[in-house]
Amino acid sequence: MKTKLDPARETWMRTQEVCAVIDALTANGGEARFVGGAVRNTLLDRAVDDIDIATPLKPDEVTRRLGRAAITALPTGIEHGTVTAIVNGRAFEVTTLRRDVSTDGRRAVVAFSDNWEEDAGRRDFTINALYASSDGELYDYNGGLADLAAGRVRFIGDPVQRIREDYLRVLRLFRFHAWYGKGALDEAALRAAVAEREGLRILSGERIRKELLRLLEAENPLPALRVMDDSKILAEIVAGNVNLERLERLVAIDRDNFFPPDPLLRLIALGPRPARPDGDAQRDSAQSMAERLRLSNEERDRLVDLANAKESLDPYIPVREVRRMLYRLGQQRMRDRVLLAWADDGKPANTIAWRALLALCDAWVRPRFPLGGREVMAAGVPEGPLVGRILGQIEAWWIDSDFTDDRFSLAERLKAAVQAVRG
Repeated sequence: MKTKLDPARETWMRTQEVCAVIDALTANGGEARFVGGAVRNTLLDRAVDDIDIATPLKPDEVTRRLGRAAITALPTGIEHGTVTAIVNGRAFEVTTLRRDVSTDGRRAVVAFSDNWEEDAGRRDFTINALYASSDGELYDYNGGLADLAAGRVRFIGDPVQRIREDYLRVLRLFRFHAWYGKGALDEAALRAAVAEREGLRILSGERIRKELLRLLEAENPLPALRVMDDSKILAEIVAGNVNLERLERLVAIDRDNFFPPDPLLRLIALGPRPARPDGDAQRDSAQSMAERLRLSNEERDRLVDLANAKESLDPYIPVREVRRMLYRLGQQRMRDRVLLAWADDGKPANTIAWRALLALCDAWVRPRFPLGGREVMAAGVPEGPLVGRILGQIEAWWIDSDFTDDRFSLAERLKAAVQAVRG
């Protein structure tokens, strides 16, 4: 494990935006350090997304310094000491060092501090309490460097106390183990998570949703999910008997085909299996999951749509039928159905056929129906509902003919439809 970061090598440390924020905070003796994910991921040679900064400066002083440097400062979490700095459209959370005054399992009341070790001591895991100065000097107050090298996700201090401060840390344990852990979970951490799992019931669906989807976004979330299932933790957030086998096959499909993880599709694959094998049960189960996790409208609609899916897919379905389904469903909905059917199949001999079917979906370009209301009215049909009805009839024929572009056949079909309505 590295003992120091190299700003010359780590491009994120020397971007114009990062330097502007650090320079503003450290002017005239101010101090600021990178903390958390940016430091952790850099040490592991992984991509850095969010860049969080810690400082002994109080929020009002942070705001003043950013303002003097012409940097927009937004009080996004001012009661917890967080000011968001915006530079060229990039956001950086700047948070004053803190200590917890009181906690209730969901949120904390904090007091500001100027003690780095005190700030580190209130964080959840040792690997998240690593700090780095702008010149790359590392600060580790809880053995996080050794834990990171060992792939050990360990709570700072007493695991039960850490969890009771915020019960979301039960899920964060499994999420961080899925992303950064090696081998079995830390025994003390797991015991505490199992003992305190009922605390998840007091958390909002939004917070649970975020952690669960981040867990499912890991390259292979299955080991962590199996432990969650065995220890009854998964049952606290996903009702019913989950389908880990189908999820395992979907994860393998992603891995073998270099597909980026789709956490929502993985959630759908996970289950739960409905108590009754009928459409109403599946729809109710999907709706219940969407409500429990406070999914967005778009996420809920995707979940319920797949629960309501009536299509029966196999990897050898005729290409003509695939095109019909694509026209009706669209690429995303069809792709979802193919991937879930592939995961349900589980037969290695069908892999090539499933890949070909998915490639057909990805390459498909929706054809444009070549007729419109103008052509129908030009054929003698007065403006009104009848125009739409005739168009619908011809479009159904056009789809059934595999989207023919034969203009003569279309004209003849239009003529026949108009004559039919005239009697």
